[in-house]
Amino acid sequence: MPIGKMIAKLAAFALLAKTAVAVASDPSVPSPLAAPGLPELGPQSELLDTTTDRHERLTVPVTIEGQGPFQFMIDTGAQATVVSRQLGARLGLAPAGRAVVIGMASRAPVDLVKLDGLGFAARVIDNLSVPTLEAQHVGADGILGLDTLQDLRVMIDFREDTIAVDTAKALGGNRGYEIIVRARHRLGRLIITQATIDGVRTAVIVDTGAQGSIGNMALMRRLRAKQRETGQTTDVHGQQLSGAVDFARSLRIKDMQLNNLVIMFAESPAFEALGLADEPALVLGMREMRVFDRVAIDFEARTVLFDTPASSGFGSSPISGRTPSRL
Repeated sequence: MPIGKMIAKLAAFALLAKTAVAVASDPSVPSPLAAPGLPELGPQSELLDTTTDRHERLTVPVTIEGQGPFQFMIDTGAQATVVSRQLGARLGLAPAGRAVVIGMASRAPVDLVKLDGLGFAARVIDNLSVPTLEAQHVGADGILGLDTLQDLRVMIDFREDTIAVDTAKALGGNRGYEIIVRARHRLGRLIITQATIDGVRTAVIVDTGAQGSIGNMALMRRLRAKQRETGQTTDVHGQQLSGAVDFARSLRIKDMQLNNLVIMFAESPAFEALGLADEPALVLGMREMRVFDRVAIDFEARTVLFDTPASSGFGSSPISGRTPSRL
């Protein structure tokens, strides 16, 4: 496949930050109470134990042609599944050409390998051509991207630090989710368009591969944000992205409101690849999502679902973060 075509296919929107935006916790914010438990899983569901890595992302065990398990991160912001170069060499995966992968800070040509027998959540996927990246930049043995998740729901339980991957029906449907948001589909990603940040209409991408939240320059201009700190993050190629750090008073999605949202604003080729360079856009990272009990991303139904904490006062009060959310 020509490299030009692969640029569109493999525009990896994986925010694999190694350096966090500097924030300080707010001890005055109480921790929300636990909400009711998970819905009962269907007989074909597989609840995957997870390991929380150093950047608060969740990884799941996968097998490749029966070998493993290997730890792969589920990244709802990455279009393509990725195998670390080291794991590809260890397994002797056959070359499959070259492609351009677009990270948050850079774009670069990478090697592709043929991947068969990718097993996770009681499924086995064959005939994939996947990029290889350095393990030290990926932070795991690989990434499960959108090319392997399109007919599934990803459910993250932040109370238990688990991820369940299956059909929406097998994962209990929409029971227990107070906020259900329809999303627009673009290059495999689900983009929430019914969001406002301090009154500014903003496209929001829910990214399980991002530690913190990153906004584009169009959003910074509309918010008239100031540079209170300087933040840095490292992308999948090991290139650093720097930006101005400020906080927004609130992010509203339908009836849900998050307060004191820390945002690093930066010029990123990933926003351009998604056609979002000229309109306000935000990548919503794991730090902010952890204020919820559960978040589900349903690619088949094109919806994002939020289970709010019992003490958040859903419908009448905003949610304040139980993780650091104030400069």
